[in-house]
Amino acid sequence: MNNNSRPSRFNTVIDNDCVERVKQLVLASPRIVITCHVSPDGDALGSSTALCSVLRAMGKDATVVTADCPPKALLFLPGVRDIVAATRQPDAATSLIAKADLIFCLDFNMLARVDRLADAIRSSQARRVVIDHHLDPDIEADVLISHPEVSSTSALLYIFMWQAYWCRYLTRSSAACIYTGMMTDTGNFSYNSNDPDLYLIIHDLLRKGIDKDQLYKLVMNTSSESSVRIMGYGQYKMQLMSDHRLALIMLNRDELKEFDYSKGDTEGLVNTPLAIPEVTWSVFMREDGPDMVKVSMRSKGDFPVNRVCEECFGGGGHINAAGGEYHGPLTRALDHLLKNLPNYDNFLK
Repeated sequence: MNNNSRPSRFNTVIDNDCVERVKQLVLASPRIVITCHVSPDGDALGSSTALCSVLRAMGKDATVVTADCPPKALLFLPGVRDIVAATRQPDAATSLIAKADLIFCLDFNMLARVDRLADAIRSSQARRVVIDHHLDPDIEADVLISHPEVSSTSALLYIFMWQAYWCRYLTRSSAACIYTGMMTDTGNFSYNSNDPDLYLIIHDLLRKGIDKDQLYKLVMNTSSESSVRIMGYGQYKMQLMSDHRLALIMLNRDELKEFDYSKGDTEGLVNTPLAIPEVTWSVFMREDGPDMVKVSMRSKGDFPVNRVCEECFGGGGHINAAGGEYHGPLTRALDHLLKNLPNYDNFLK
């Protein structure tokens, strides 16, 4: 998109002073680290790899450092295989953060969301820029760009690049990363996607040469055998709680092992029950360890699963898509959810 080609509210979304401060920080910083939240999804990885590509095109020594490894389903993304994950390269990850002049924090609103990297980032002398679209940011930064009204961090990053005149550095590959982030955080543009300017961004990414149909196939319509089997099993186990208009899916460690579970195999499972007209919200609980349960929630309309996740599972997110975790066995996580269900019935319409 030529910045002068047509009017757009892109030019007013982010405060121009913030844009200029980030540009000056980048100009003064030879070594830059980009990081995102633990268990990175398409938006976290898409925005991180796109920014890394752009910064390298500008001559910067830029690296994406994450707390853990990307899911197999997103290894097709350009630049993902160059990521330094602390679970595999702990010394390299902490060294890069310690030596960085500037750290970009993408797609998270508090340092706890980067898990094992939090202490390294907290003790780093690097300047810090946050670009995020989650509610209630609670993170110290030299520049905070927080816009919860934007559907994804990838879209917000593109808007920043537009205002910074950095779009000229976008290639077909980095544009594909941004599109993937936008697509995954809107369920292929099926929710949080009524902003007309979202489609101006897509127009520009298509102009960069992305193959949106192929990206859809890779992200939304490609699965391993183990993923297909465990998704089917999870749907078979689904429980409906009609009084609360809730669908619940739970998988314990033994079940995950039986299906040879790999990270990312259950991606999207929580969305499936929302196809049932009588279901307003869906909860998926996955037992990742003896005392760790990952919780994902999705909803329709105005039902605030972000509030449920924040109040019950120490997490957060967006009104229709959120997550959290429970430190304890799966049975206790379930009891905790059931005990709190009546607190949210007043949001049902």
